[in-house]
Amino acid sequence: MEIQELKALIEESIREVLREERLLLCQVLIPYVSEKEQKELNTEFGSPLDYEDDESVDMTDWVKL
Repeated sequence: MEIQELKALIEESIREVLREERLLLCQVLIPYVSEKEQKELNTEFGSPLDYEDDESVDMTDWVKL
């Protein structure tokens, strides 16, 4: 195996591990919400599906996993 192939393999392996660890960190940082709390939130703020487009910003494209 050539040096360049080995470097590419190592880089890809590191990227994969970092991606997995980042996802695990996200899961740990998201707080738990009970059914009761979720119902209270829905009652107070409504469903995001009912929001007008100008009331929120779609940040989906801001985050690349």
